[in-house]
Amino acid sequence: QVQLVESGGGLVQAGESLRLSCAASGSTWSINRMGWYRQAPGSQRELVANIDHRDNINYKDSVKGRFTISTDNAKNTVYLQMNSLKPEDTAVYYCNAEDMSIEPPYDYWGQGTQVTVSS
Repeated sequence: QVQLVESGGGLVQAGESLRLSCAASGSTWSINRMGWYRQAPGSQRELVANIDHRDNINYKDSVKGRFTISTDNAKNTVYLQMNSLKPEDTAVYYCNAEDMSIEPPYDYWGQGTQVTVSS
């Protein structure tokens, strides 16, 4: 089992920055990839960014150049630095960890943290 605890959400104005953190604990050795998803009201949950154990990174097109995902393996923590925030970035952000060592692969989720960007 893996537990994910997020922090760093809040209310900011357009153009400002936030940094989200997600600390993993438990059977972290089984995690192959970690990332961030978000879900706005009335919308489906969508991938924002993820990073795997080889440091391969994927970003949602609309956040490229503004958001940066990174990890601190010693702390089992993944970060999402969000710059130049826009009102359309408003959503609940969820940390995700994928265990691909089992079949089928299993997803762990954090409790979510609210990010609100005012115009």
